[in-house]
Amino acid sequence: MYEHDVLVVGAGGAGLRAAIAAHEAGADTAIVSKLHPVRSHTGAAEGGINAALQEGDDWELHAYDTMKGSDYLADAPAVETLAQDAPEDTMRLEHWGMPFSREEDGRVSQRPFGGLSYPRTTYAGAETGHHLLHTMYEQVVKRGIQVYDEWYVMNLATTDEADPNDRQCEGIVAYDVQTGKVEGFKANQGVILATGGPGQAFDHTTNAVSCTGDGHAMAYRAGAPLEDMEFIQFHPTSLPSTGVLISEGVRGEGGILYNNDGERFMFEYGYANNSGELASRDVVARAELDEVAEGRGVEDEYVHLDMRHLGEDRILDRLENILHLAEDFEGVDGLVEPMPVKPGQHYAMGGIEVDENGQTCIDGLYAAGECACVSVHGGNRLGGNALPELIVFGKRAGAHAAGDDLGEPEIRTGYGDDVEDDDTELPVAPGASGLDSADAVADGGVAAETGALEQAVERERARVDRLMDKDSGVQHAEIRAKLQNAMTDYVNVFRNEEGIEKALEIIRECREEYQDVYVDDPSTTFNTDLQQTIETRNLIDVAETIALGALVRNEFRGAHWRQENQVRDDENWLKHTLVSWDDGEPSIFYRPVILEGEEKTYEPKVRSY
Repeated sequence: MYEHDVLVVGAGGAGLRAAIAAHEAGADTAIVSKLHPVRSHTGAAEGGINAALQEGDDWELHAYDTMKGSDYLADAPAVETLAQDAPEDTMRLEHWGMPFSREEDGRVSQRPFGGLSYPRTTYAGAETGHHLLHTMYEQVVKRGIQVYDEWYVMNLATTDEADPNDRQCEGIVAYDVQTGKVEGFKANQGVILATGGPGQAFDHTTNAVSCTGDGHAMAYRAGAPLEDMEFIQFHPTSLPSTGVLISEGVRGEGGILYNNDGERFMFEYGYANNSGELASRDVVARAELDEVAEGRGVEDEYVHLDMRHLGEDRILDRLENILHLAEDFEGVDGLVEPMPVKPGQHYAMGGIEVDENGQTCIDGLYAAGECACVSVHGGNRLGGNALPELIVFGKRAGAHAAGDDLGEPEIRTGYGDDVEDDDTELPVAPGASGLDSADAVADGGVAAETGALEQAVERERARVDRLMDKDSGVQHAEIRAKLQNAMTDYVNVFRNEEGIEKALEIIRECREEYQDVYVDDPSTTFNTDLQQTIETRNLIDVAETIALGALVRNEFRGAHWRQENQVRDDENWLKHTLVSWDDGEPSIFYRPVILEGEEKTYEPKVRSY
């Protein structure tokens, strides 16, 4: 048994920043991560950090752009906190040694990004996330913060009160990848989930293979609702063969999108008459797919992104990494020919419901980064807003978990008297019904109040033994592939009721097939087969919440397009979708969006670019 004041699960940008803040607040802090920190997926972030740093820009403009980009589904307290804190927190990174790109006069460089009214995206070449990780990991090492890397966190240890609002998180249970041991970690003050996104729920994604929605699933099964999971961002520029990301920085520097007829279609066909390639990501992604559907796609699959006109010097100075990616994965030299790109699953706007301090409805349980939903992105995230979210809300979660008083939050969490229940008739029963008793003991619900952590450890050890003792059945990879194909086919950029219902039926089949899953690798050390088998169960749970949210939200808002209703319905849908596990029988409810800020109300307007 290990014991610390604050445990941070995950060592990407949000996790590192949370750990630093908790340590600065005086807490004995440790990070538990299935990856070494500098291998975290934050390292793949290429574009930059939005922060109002220059004269002529201010946080109010950043907040307005963010709210507009969200299609008015973000909560104003979170948006204003992000915009107000981002400048100071970004400059702190600079003071810690982050090598931002600079202008000739020495000031940090800022470039235009999609959906921004001012060029406020601060960057470090096309490797901003990579430098961010290394800068903050240096601070973790400097402070002597304990890092348990290659420990896979399997579940939370929480008490079992009937109302999740009354529950307490006491710690976590983790699997030591090196030795195969399952151990408990006690958290005296708080557990912060910073586990990244659920990209592996789709088969064409910019996300790393490690992005399996672990934090989402653990918090969900412990009783914390998942919020706005239907809002999945498909990045307009990923490489067709692999899903590898091509930074929005290419378009920010002046890159141009062309169809197979050589037309600059963002303007030619009126997708974004003012902003063109720098419209918000959901607009550009839909435009690309429309071009392909109309027969103007290259090889009926993708479009071209051209940066040749920027010149070799500028490309090598600001976008050199993009040249390597295009050459390595597509065999294309971006200096002399356009690059093939198409939309790929990129980011989850929704996540674990938290307030401005990162706290869930479960006492002592926090979340930050992509696995959390505060909600600062609403229906669509602006490029350049993910990294400031990591540092702003990672910092706040760490400080609050360590005992700092950050004031009373304005954002509510958990089921309460301000919610509205959903009565949609579902095509299949979601959740745990049908699980056999062994899985119900292993995965369902929470531990008893007394000895919660010890009981959680025993349950996870029993789960590992059960998976390892079986010598036949179905392998997780078959189930995962089936799940990913269903999500890509039916819960992609364009959605309709029939397709979403089909996805839910296939997810149900995956859940039932998982009852016969087994681990083929018998080893007790570095058993990635075992780890991925557990991750696949998490993907099933998270994919189901995405599909449930997509089914019930019958409107077109942000990244969520519905064939049956292609208009934004502010009268009925200015509200967050929440899915609660409820001991294996998920329920859906809604909470109103908070549009009232400190000094203004963000009135919904037509979102055009």
